[in-house]
Amino acid sequence: MKKIAVVYHSETGNTQAMAKFIAEGAKEEPGVEVGLFSIKDFDPGKFLEYDGLVIGSPTYYGAMSYEVKKFFDDSVKYHGKFAGKIGGAFSSAANIGGGNETTILDILQAMLIHGMVIQGNEAGDHYGPVSIGSPDERVKKQCKKFGKRISVLVKKL
Repeated sequence: MKKIAVVYHSETGNTQAMAKFIAEGAKEEPGVEVGLFSIKDFDPGKFLEYDGLVIGSPTYYGAMSYEVKKFFDDSVKYHGKFAGKIGGAFSSAANIGGGNETTILDILQAMLIHGMVIQGNEAGDHYGPVSIGSPDERVKKQCKKFGKRISVLVKKL
């Protein structure tokens, strides 16, 4: 059975809510086991047990939070071991133009350096789901769709 880890950092609960929606969508695909983790409870070495990794971060000055950056900094000792695994990212921010997409690209850049395969979206939130404040119905739909797409891709590879 394929395994996906949905990992998040959240201070207000907005990014955590998005992570839950992504995990729900990922679980819709049969044959995929999905784990939901706070970044504080997920060591980079644990990712070796998974086929896919989706990471969410609040937007801090247009970039990933310290906690997410620390995860990637700590993952250096596993460089080359994440190659070929599936990756995706999502973000929340306080306002429109608050840096959601740059935050997601920040996360994706680290994943690409690890040699991971990234799932994008031709419609909607292209780089990964974004939320302005608390996730609304549009965000919930985008998150669930994204989770399912990650599961489908994990099963293909």
